[in-house]
Amino acid sequence: MSGGDMLDFEIRPNPAPVSAADRAALLANPGFGRVFTDHMVTIRYADGKGWYDARVEARAPIPMDPAAAVLHYAQEIFEGLKAYRTGDGAVTMFRPESNAARFVASARRLAMPELPPETFVESLRRLVEIDREWIPEHEDASLYLRPFMFASEVFLGVRPANEYLYCVIASPAGAYFAGGVKPVTVWVSPDYTRAAPGGTGAAKCGGNYAASLAAQAEAIEAGCDQVVFLDAVEQRFVDELGGMNVFFVYDDGSLVTPPLSGTILPGITRDAILTLAVEAGHRVAERPVSFADWQADAASGRLREVFACGTAAVITPIGGVRFPDGEFLIGGEPGRTTMALRQKLVDIQRGRAEDRHGWVTRVL
Repeated sequence: MSGGDMLDFEIRPNPAPVSAADRAALLANPGFGRVFTDHMVTIRYADGKGWYDARVEARAPIPMDPAAAVLHYAQEIFEGLKAYRTGDGAVTMFRPESNAARFVASARRLAMPELPPETFVESLRRLVEIDREWIPEHEDASLYLRPFMFASEVFLGVRPANEYLYCVIASPAGAYFAGGVKPVTVWVSPDYTRAAPGGTGAAKCGGNYAASLAAQAEAIEAGCDQVVFLDAVEQRFVDELGGMNVFFVYDDGSLVTPPLSGTILPGITRDAILTLAVEAGHRVAERPVSFADWQADAASGRLREVFACGTAAVITPIGGVRFPDGEFLIGGEPGRTTMALRQKLVDIQRGRAEDRHGWVTRVL
């Protein structure tokens, strides 16, 4: 398969789906990433054959040989996006084409085959269609979609694999942080970095997240919710959180976020916020922010708000910052700009506000 060709998906309904009563009980409080739907999508790839064998089938364990390349050389990428119920009964996704484009970029960086964007989006649509009843109806809940791809060829040797498996699974999701939207406390890691220039920081691959886990454990030990990474070269400038981009809001109403220099994931929520902030009348800049300036501007009052953003958490205010030598606060309650941008974004995602940019894709 190549170019604009579209695969035919074979539909194999789950013969033993979760009962309606059990599903309702699970949807009452799904948490995040712990409950999964009845089906999944699988598509295979082989050099010389291309993409083939596209299926929607019962969610089940994936048989894997101990010598599968992914287990030894970590050729793996993934994405994350959400499907929502709207007030008129429709089901939508937010910017799936952007996720498809980022998936292609990640595949290119990890020397993996590029899944055509139209096939990526269609795979999501097929899964949402068959598992529609798993989409929660209450506010702040959604169906989280996790497309991923890994090297499935059985071999030991340092080279790109010749065989791959692409999958999509889905998970009903409540709020990312327990307790809903409230300021979180972050830990500035003194010892660990997330990514270096020339590395895989701009790709969405599992290795980036594995590298963040020791620092995240350090953050939790310090009583914090998330870790903040500084740049790998000078250990001065803010890169991003363990799984989210970061924005700074100043007393003149301007917003600043670190630039996409190759070490930061180009967040789709981040990109939307840049657009929405300008439309709301804010000056926006993408430039480096040093940790020293973050601390000084918070102390002087010049820095009014800081927030993290990503698909899972949407927009989350940052209220406190800790580091080995101390801590400081940023405001008190979630800031006005932070919450206004969050509400605008959520309203667009859920069909309550005009979608002026074509971000929302109707699935059903």
